[in-house]
Amino acid sequence: MAKLMVLTLLGLGLALFRDHRSSYLTRMNAFREIKPVELPNCKLVKGIETGSEDLEVLHNGLAFISTGLKYPGIKSFEPDKPGKILLMDLNEEDPVVLELRITGSNFDLSSFNPHGISTFTDEDNTVYLLVVSHPDLKSTVELFKFQEEEKSLLHLKTIKHKLLPNINDIVAVGPEHFYATIDHYFVDTYLTSWEIYLGLAWSYVVYYSPNEVQVMASGFDFANGINISPDGKYVYISELMAHKIHVYEKHANWTLTPLKSLDFNTLVDNISVDPVTGDLWIGCHPNGIKIFSYDAENPPGSEVLQIQDILTEEPKVTVVYADNGTVLQGSTVAAVYKGKLLVGTVFHRALYCKL
Repeated sequence: MAKLMVLTLLGLGLALFRDHRSSYLTRMNAFREIKPVELPNCKLVKGIETGSEDLEVLHNGLAFISTGLKYPGIKSFEPDKPGKILLMDLNEEDPVVLELRITGSNFDLSSFNPHGISTFTDEDNTVYLLVVSHPDLKSTVELFKFQEEEKSLLHLKTIKHKLLPNINDIVAVGPEHFYATIDHYFVDTYLTSWEIYLGLAWSYVVYYSPNEVQVMASGFDFANGINISPDGKYVYISELMAHKIHVYEKHANWTLTPLKSLDFNTLVDNISVDPVTGDLWIGCHPNGIKIFSYDAENPPGSEVLQIQDILTEEPKVTVVYADNGTVLQGSTVAAVYKGKLLVGTVFHRALYCKL
């Protein structure tokens, strides 16, 4: 009887494992092959070799780019070097990148590990750059003041909080006010791997201010990118493993009410919003397995989506760019400025196109 019970439990465990594995492969889009969609007038950006995970374009065409991310389970091409913030002027005919010098006596450059970024421009035109960083694989938000003439960032403050354990992306709504996606519940990397595998939708979104920190939305299967509409009325959240973009209405007290969700056949990463049209531009991963199991012989592909009229009954979704990894590997973000498209990646390189 004891042997029979052991065998029964073992059989149930194996069946449960197979069910979860099937679900995991589906959530990862493991069997999707990408059909290339090419764009003319594109070239790789010189000076970006260790990723361009997130980028933010100011209204004047200056683009901030985070590079050098070290993230558990994802290959890093320079694991022993700190990350950087790069600057690129999209007004130039042939734009190049330069590294922004970081100043501030209390900032540890050696452990800088930038991830998601966001900007806020004050009434006096002061530009603040908020950067998610993972020093020693922990999570902080680093607040900088952009000094354009000096081409530097002045470090002002490091933000930490118990409700901000695994930050992925942020959208600034003030110099020290932001929404942040928490992509995993567990901090321990072993438990995190099981959280992803089992599809435990325990990820959430937090609103942070110096006076209030509160969970505003929860139940996500890997909350990833986040951004806000040009009029500040709606917040957009990408749910990576569920292949969804969620639209929330933002209220005066900073709470969020869900309005609608859109489904895709790709893993949606960071969200950029065109300040003129309100269109969403999404960097996507057609096959998530290739992101977490990098193989240079079978590299991850890239995909860029444009979503027009997202608040209407029939939003228009266009695959603007798609590549099987021969040109661009692991696209995470895409943004436009006056007919120009900039696409960043988790691993290396960035793509610049004239639309």
